[in-house]
Amino acid sequence: MGDIVFGPTVGFVRPAILSRSRSATVPLRHVDGLLLLATLGLSGFGLVMIYSATAPSLVTEGLDPRLFVERQITSLALGLGVMAVLAAVDYRTLTRWAAFAYLGAVALLAATLVAGEEVNASQSWLSVGGLQLQPAELAKPALVLALASLVGERRQPRPGPRVLLGMLLLAGVPMALIAAQPDLGTLLVFAAVLFGVVLLGGVKVRYIVLLVLLAVLAVGGVVRMGLLEDYQLDRVSAFLDPKKAPQAVTYNVTQAQIAIGSGQLAGRGLFQGSQTSLSYVPENHTDFIFTVVGEELGFVGAAGTLGAYALLIWRALRIAALSRDRVGTIIASGVLTVFTFQVAVNVGMAVGLVPVTGLPLPLVSYGGTSLVGSLAMVGLLQNVHLHRFGRRGMTRLSSTLAGGWG
Repeated sequence: MGDIVFGPTVGFVRPAILSRSRSATVPLRHVDGLLLLATLGLSGFGLVMIYSATAPSLVTEGLDPRLFVERQITSLALGLGVMAVLAAVDYRTLTRWAAFAYLGAVALLAATLVAGEEVNASQSWLSVGGLQLQPAELAKPALVLALASLVGERRQPRPGPRVLLGMLLLAGVPMALIAAQPDLGTLLVFAAVLFGVVLLGGVKVRYIVLLVLLAVLAVGGVVRMGLLEDYQLDRVSAFLDPKKAPQAVTYNVTQAQIAIGSGQLAGRGLFQGSQTSLSYVPENHTDFIFTVVGEELGFVGAAGTLGAYALLIWRALRIAALSRDRVGTIIASGVLTVFTFQVAVNVGMAVGLVPVTGLPLPLVSYGGTSLVGSLAMVGLLQNVHLHRFGRRGMTRLSSTLAGGWG
């Protein structure tokens, strides 16, 4: 027997099995395929670049050349699972739990200051059960959800002063904890997220101007009060006047520029970069991984990498524009801001256009917490895209995807 389906053709009889099959597969059509393709492509490309950056030094030390890649693959598997879960659960449900995610992230940041490990002059890492976590990376999606919950659920067409104050407090707490580590690069990411949400959340122009003025005054106050570490001041000074800066301060950027420049049009060839294999560029598997791309794959590889990021950013912008409500728009806008800012700063840092701040290249740089956090934000983007068809479609999509990934 068949099921009677009342739709465009009333009374049409369709076999029950075919009906169930189609209802289970149709929601998968609404996955943003280009976003998924860009995400998986960048993540897989990152594995290759990490291997190229780390294998020579690991072999020299008598270690397995796949050590870092295998760790990254483990983080990738975990991150894909997190991405799937965050895409399947309706984002309005997620915003109801945003307070718990936010408080958990703040607690981890506070614990880092008490019991964290210092790496590269920053106490940003926390050991949990033998694993190293960087709580600030997990705090990024938590802050995006918290801001979306605060701003998006308001019925007023424009957030008023109370909501704006709440946004400042939400962003200010983790920013203060990150500043105490200190981690200037991540602090700037959080500031960018706050500004992006304020800008796209409908806040009045006069309030935005006031915030910009306060931010300028705050930066000036931090510098004059001597709250920046010496190495942070050295990096800024070296960027402003590299000729007068000590060679030790400009070494990273100089070697990075040599590596990228030596790649020329098509690169030296995969796994053939001398700057990479001899580890002339410090942290070339994390913050300076773009130098590996430039040296070994040249302008063509670098342009292709930036093209993949442009695709990801374009899809995020489109998802923000097509969202069915302000909550979804703010979530997508927050994620868009994180990816755009980090890519711009990381690439700019490698070619000497911005001061060295220590930000990873999303999805490509080595780092388990960074990868999981980035994939979590991609999951939020897919969530907004999947659930833009109305409540009935929303429920169906969530249940189908949850069943498919369960």
